[in-house]
Formats: sequence, structure tokens, C-alpha cells
Amino acid sequence: MSLKSFLNSTYIEAGCDEAGRGCLSGPVFAAAVILPKDFHHPLLNDSKQISENVRYQLRTVIEKEAIAWAVADVSNEEIDEINILKASFLAMHKAIKSLKIKPEFLLIDGNRFTSYHDIPHKCIIKGDAKFASIAAASVLAKTYRDDYMNKLHIDYPYYGWNQNKGYGTPSHRAAIGKHGISIYHRRSFKLVEWDLFHQQ
Repeated sequence: MSLKSFLNSTYIEAGCDEAGRGCLSGPVFAAAVILPKDFHHPLLNDSKQISENVRYQLRTVIEKEAIAWAVADVSNEEIDEINILKASFLAMHKAIKSLKIKPEFLLIDGNRFTSYHDIPHKCIIKGDAKFASIAAASVLAKTYRDDYMNKLHIDYPYYGWNQNKGYGTPSHRAAIGKHGISIYHRRSFKLVEWDLFHQQ
């Protein structure tokens, strides 16, 4: 099934998606992308369905050919303060605000969203596998977050963030149990209880 180019051809539509919502560490990233109505790329899909190499290839194409694009993040500290759902929406809001062209309609991946000012929106479950602009946003959010976690890995190699990108893999949780948490871990998430039980 090919991705749809737009929901309504008369609007300037921006697709929005986030990356890192379920991670134990690091920020949540979001992207907003406005694509030309005739944009098509045979490899574009939900970022989780394509390889890392293809994601980075697509990022170059998206950044070159999009009418406008922006990426934003919300730190783990702020996630702990306002909760991950609100932080995900905030990251999307920041990305939308940073677009050089104001969209007239927003296509949001998922089933919930907090309205951004006066711009109408539609939430689309698995939207990153249905609309090109959301898929493009998922690629940007994912690759920019991966780059960020790769940089953090240099100073905190024992958590394996270059591989797990902050997700709660068994090895990541085991490392938390052994080394404790870092300043980049989300303290509001269940980080330690699981490890104490897991290692008994």
C-alpha cells in the first residue's frame, strides 16, 4: 500500500510524529514536515519499518525536497516534570512553531493531541504508515534522536545507547542495576524496581 500524499489537497498540511516516547533515557524528539503534494519516494515508510541505512538516506531527501521541516526535543528533566504524553505534544508544538511556513492543517500520528493554536488537526492511528508527511516526520524524529543518543553514548558507554537508543532492553536495564541511573534517565519511569527483581 502506497502512502497518501495528503488528506486534503487544498490545505498546506504538515505531518507530525515523535520518537523516543517509550525510552527510559534521553529526550523525546518530534518533527513536522510539509511535503510537496506530488512528493513520492519508493522507500519512504514508517521509520520503524525501514533499516537505519535507509532512514538516513531518506533524511537527506526529505530535508532537500520538503517545502518546510523542523525537529525539536523535550529533555528528560521536563518529561519527568510534565509526563511523557504532554512532553510528546510539546515537542510536536515546538517543531510546528519552528516551521518556516505556517501549516493550515496538521496530520498527527497517534490517537491524541493537544491543539496547537488555531491550526486544525486530525489524529491518525499508525499514520506514519499511511501518509507521506507523517512518515517523513517519523524518519526525521528518529534519526535526529538516534544521533543525539549516539553522542551521549560516548560519555556513558556502559548503557549501550548506541545500540538500544535508550529503550528498556534487558542489557540497558541490567546496566542501570549495575551502574545506577545517569542524569539523562527519566526518573519518573520505572527504572530500578524492575532491575532489582530481574537480577534476583
